[in-house]
Amino acid sequence: MSNQYIENCVDQFRTILEEQTARCKMMAENRVVTDYQALDKIIIGVVGGDGIGPIISAEAARVLEFLLKDEVAAGKVEIRNIEGLTIENRMAQHKAIPDDVLAELKKCHVILKGPTTTPHGGTLESANVAMRRELDLYANIRPVSVPEENIDWIFFRENTEGEYVLGSRGVEIPGTLAVDFKCTTDLGTERIARAAFEYAKNNGKNYVAIVTKANIMKKTDGKFTAICHEVAKDYPGIEAEDWYIDIMTAKLVDTASRSKFQVFVLPNLYGDIITDEAAQIQGGVGTAGSANAGDRYAMFEAIHGSAPRMLETGRAKFANPSSMIKASEMLLRHIGYTEKADKLIKALSICNETERKVVLTGHEDGATCAEFADYMMETLEKL
Repeated sequence: MSNQYIENCVDQFRTILEEQTARCKMMAENRVVTDYQALDKIIIGVVGGDGIGPIISAEAARVLEFLLKDEVAAGKVEIRNIEGLTIENRMAQHKAIPDDVLAELKKCHVILKGPTTTPHGGTLESANVAMRRELDLYANIRPVSVPEENIDWIFFRENTEGEYVLGSRGVEIPGTLAVDFKCTTDLGTERIARAAFEYAKNNGKNYVAIVTKANIMKKTDGKFTAICHEVAKDYPGIEAEDWYIDIMTAKLVDTASRSKFQVFVLPNLYGDIITDEAAQIQGGVGTAGSANAGDRYAMFEAIHGSAPRMLETGRAKFANPSSMIKASEMLLRHIGYTEKADKLIKALSICNETERKVVLTGHEDGATCAEFADYMMETLEKL
């Protein structure tokens, strides 16, 4: 029985290797880059998701549409609601993204997405992981800013490889062992590294931290580190320095040295973990937005989860939409509306920090999500 299990595992591993080498070929051949300035109309898809997702995404979209009202009226921008990316629908169809939903997503240029729930156990893949793969959103970009502490960080997390791509396809010999897989490709690493160094070059940054565990994961993380340093040679004047993920988690809370960091580039799993830590330093995961960008599509979201307990206890309407509004700001920058993005982030700072006339607590003693969105629009009107 054990030998048969081993043969089955070997067959499954062979299939994975064949799929990933085919993916490498696809990456090399399909580099279609969207030029937003050349489009007659930019289509923004809004996906509610699960839990508090439909509430915070709807209010963020309402603020976004208010800010883009002239462009919408002129037919330069269209904001579409896309239904069906719910845990109930995904479970019923046993697909991370149902086919009809994926088809609608591919009709958009950029997507504003609420958090989605991933079931514990089972084989249903995360909707986020599936969307990143299907739309080839290889760069997860997460900024963190705390000006009073001289923190201005931006994280470039590889989004389509590593444990998150193959983690649901591991093998097991029952009662004996289980093995999961991690994949790092040359092309996948090169493009995330170049995205990080391009950002550094274009934004006056001179330091890129390459964060891995290459002393232990010698093949995958070792490859990631080596390729990042090869890319770094094309960017004279920008220092590239290796850091291990464990010490970096400590360095981010080291007030004596953390302000030296500027741009980070990381494989998938480490990027997920450390950006939550960084967001907590900023004020919590509810304060942070996230971009998932590829050459053709881009998706913008909060970095927190769907908060099912808020829904179960009837508190969903009191959820904080700030993370989704920050995601909207990143979306605006991505499609070229820089001035509107500046205006939006200024209004968010006024509402959350300076005036605070409408305060969110997540409970009945605070404002509702809709009331905060109204406050945002009132503030935008004055700017």
